[in-house]
Amino acid sequence: MIHTYSGETIRFEIKYKNRKSIAIHMDVYGNIEVQAPKGTQDEKVVQLLEDRWELIQEKSKEMKGRLLGQQEKEYSQEEKILYLGNTYPVKVYQDSSIEQDHVVFDEKHINVYVKQVEDGKIKQALKRFYYQQCKAIVEKRVRSYQSNFKVKPRSIRISDSKTTWGTCDSQLQLTFNWKLAMAPVKVIDYVVVHEMCHMIHLNHDRSFWRLVGKISPDYKEQENWLALSSWKMTV
Repeated sequence: MIHTYSGETIRFEIKYKNRKSIAIHMDVYGNIEVQAPKGTQDEKVVQLLEDRWELIQEKSKEMKGRLLGQQEKEYSQEEKILYLGNTYPVKVYQDSSIEQDHVVFDEKHINVYVKQVEDGKIKQALKRFYYQQCKAIVEKRVRSYQSNFKVKPRSIRISDSKTTWGTCDSQLQLTFNWKLAMAPVKVIDYVVVHEMCHMIHLNHDRSFWRLVGKISPDYKEQENWLALSSWKMTV
């Protein structure tokens, strides 16, 4: 079926089943399927879609974004980016008197102060901010989990890896991806625990996963968040 609402075209399929309530489902391509009890009037289905249209649009945009992968940000418009699992608008301010381009987070906005308003300068300032935040957060989380381990990491570094969220080498040097500062603290905790467990088990055998599960029982949820959200973790 096709329905026009607020200047937008809603395309959806209705399937009538032996159920008590109406449910709206969206596949990975953004296609909408409505499952409704047998005998439900089409008008009732359309009304529910309209009532939930803002949420449906948001979900559809997310699905399409995931298919496209990471996209370049355009800071000439008001972009939004992740920080500790929440999305905040980026506000850019030009100030030729500052010594260095920098970022200030005020709980509502990510404010970027630059000498010149150029996407490259803005990205550099944002990346430096995330590097600094990731280093501070990860070091704090490592300290909080240290009591679970008899060995300590020799160093903690932040990297710009394109393939991993974290690593631990045979010298007990831990390295973490700066983009982790965009993830919720629970997700950061999981990656920290994962790499600290490699201080004991350098591979991914059963003993390794048992230790991870003991310290972080819900680790699969955090892995799932990374799998579904990594496409959004970019400046």
